[in-house]
Amino acid sequence: MKKIWMFLFLFGAFGMAGYAQETATEEAVSDEDLKKFATVEVMTSEFVAKKTEELKNMILNNEVIDGGARYNEIKAAWGDAAKEAEINLTDEERAAYKAIKDFQDSLQQSVVDYKTELIKDDTVLGVSIYNKVNGAIKEDPAMKEKLDNLVAEMKVKEDGDGNN
Repeated sequence: MKKIWMFLFLFGAFGMAGYAQETATEEAVSDEDLKKFATVEVMTSEFVAKKTEELKNMILNNEVIDGGARYNEIKAAWGDAAKEAEINLTDEERAAYKAIKDFQDSLQQSVVDYKTELIKDDTVLGVSIYNKVNGAIKEDPAMKEKLDNLVAEMKVKEDGDGNN
């Protein structure tokens, strides 16, 4: 019987130690850490918006393709020789579309690279803070909600500052 009580005591102690570590991890995320993490999220979102606008301008202001309607027509036919012939795709249009497509295909990697640089920069965020906050928001829905609210507030503030 003594062994059973000892086992229950040890099992309970390990359980409490795990709970204490989870609590310590959550407490270790300061408001400053969360703000830095949110800043990176906002900066990344702004970068994506800028690149998306750049892509849109490449399509709409392309002198060879002459706007979005022709771009969509080329996109629908792209890679199918019969369809390309049907829409009378020129070599100039092919080259212009390919340049736009190459830019579009590179966007995801450029966003990943941009965000990675922000995370690695200790003056902006730092890898250790990123890992700490990222782990906390995965484990704690309340922390994730707090982050989402902070990001939303920062975006509203940015929009307000940008319109003045």
